[in-house]
Amino acid sequence: MSYNRSRRLFIGGTVAASAIGASGISHLVSAQSVSASASPSPVMYGPKPGVAKLNANENPFGPSPKALDAIAKASAEGGAYYAYPAAMTLLDMIAERYGITRKHISLSAGSSPILSYAALAASKNGKILGPDLFWDTTSKAPEKQGAPEIVRVANTAELDIDLDAMYAAIDASIGMVHICNPNNPTGKVLDPNKLREFCIKASKKTLVLVDEAYNELIDEPPKHSMIPLVKAGHNVIVARTFSKIYGLAGMRVGYLIASEENTEWINRYGMGGYTLNQAGLAAAIASYNDDAFLTFSKEKIYEGKSMVMDAVKANGLTALPSSTNFIFVNLGDGNAEYFRQAMAEQDVLIRGIYRTYDNWSRVSMGKIGDVKRYVDAMPSALEKMYAMQNT
Repeated sequence: MSYNRSRRLFIGGTVAASAIGASGISHLVSAQSVSASASPSPVMYGPKPGVAKLNANENPFGPSPKALDAIAKASAEGGAYYAYPAAMTLLDMIAERYGITRKHISLSAGSSPILSYAALAASKNGKILGPDLFWDTTSKAPEKQGAPEIVRVANTAELDIDLDAMYAAIDASIGMVHICNPNNPTGKVLDPNKLREFCIKASKKTLVLVDEAYNELIDEPPKHSMIPLVKAGHNVIVARTFSKIYGLAGMRVGYLIASEENTEWINRYGMGGYTLNQAGLAAAIASYNDDAFLTFSKEKIYEGKSMVMDAVKANGLTALPSSTNFIFVNLGDGNAEYFRQAMAEQDVLIRGIYRTYDNWSRVSMGKIGDVKRYVDAMPSALEKMYAMQNT
């Protein structure tokens, strides 16, 4: 039956095509020949040559050599097949590390999808509460479907997340609290004991999401993780990603850790394993316990941060202390968007204004040579920024 139906569709298409006439077919063949003979533009898989890309918190030192070998093997042997077995392997590795089960973990193509699914699920129960300044992209997902805007609580004068004010803002209208730790774009990390106390109290009122995308960049990462709260039965979910320290932003692998009930509930809003790919999973599996690569990356990132902090000081500016792979620079009376434009003119890409924080500029760490280009460009970019402000 299906064969005959396909055959009829094929015949119908053939009859319709015959109406074009010999001349139409000739033009079609001619166009295809031209298209086939034209030289395609080279595909860019990273920044253009000569561009210092310091605007997306990527780790340009990855993928690691082990990950690259795994990518090649997985693509050659498994590229034709769905990635279920590899996904199960990664789930088992994560489960073993944290003493949980597969049912506590949900994998996705980077942490962004699963964070969005969590926001969509939580929005059915109420509004999402977050600091005024945090990585809010995924928590905005429900707004596109008509949900209320995020309820925001002011950061402290030092741009820390105000946990006391956050807790006071939780009422019956709040469906989820979203905290990034370390926070983006500030780079600041919360006191682990205070955050743990907050999560325990707040989770008795509503769901608490802690995005730990930069956890591996902190000194003593396990000390700062809220994953043990999930194991202890609190209404907390934790997101992690392979996009940052592991250097796999382009390979898209992330995951969420939650109770079995919360994992099943959140997964209703996504596509599960269908968002995953063999190459990304292979890279994640190879990288997960590659301590040598993680140490190397962390050392390079900290070297870059030291260079930036020295340049900030040399140019009469200040910056927040950072526990991540980016730095939030205080431009004083300068404008972050003009500074971004001035840097871009020198092929150095950084971020512009976040919300109403006009004078704060975020720069990510890249390869040391690219960080040096940022440092060298800073004096003239600041001059250009002030010139733009005064015109």
